[in-house]
Amino acid sequence: MRNVAYLRKEKETIEMDYPLGKVWPAISKALASLEWTIEETNDGKYNIKARTKASFFAYASVLLISAAAVDEKTSRVTVTAETPVTTITAIVDFGRTRGRIEQFFRALAKQLTSQ
Repeated sequence: MRNVAYLRKEKETIEMDYPLGKVWPAISKALASLEWTIEETNDGKYNIKARTKASFFAYASVLLISAAAVDEKTSRVTVTAETPVTTITAIVDFGRTRGRIEQFFRALAKQLTSQ
């Protein structure tokens, strides 16, 4: 059996009752608290590319995080996560990409409520 690799993609968008000026810096703090690496930041467009840690049976995921103001008191954060998987790791990795998105949003909520 050949070991075939492909990307598993997940996406989630959440609106928050916090202004963009509070959400944007909290995103970096949330990533730091998770010890995930920020690879690229575009402050003008409110985009961040981050990488999670790999584990024994799972590759690292790449997270593309985008923030936008809905109005002066509400922000929208979209996270798209991509994880390379193979036919061997796909079963062990099932749900991990979605879990990493949820882990990020929990860390972001913690940063926002602690400010």
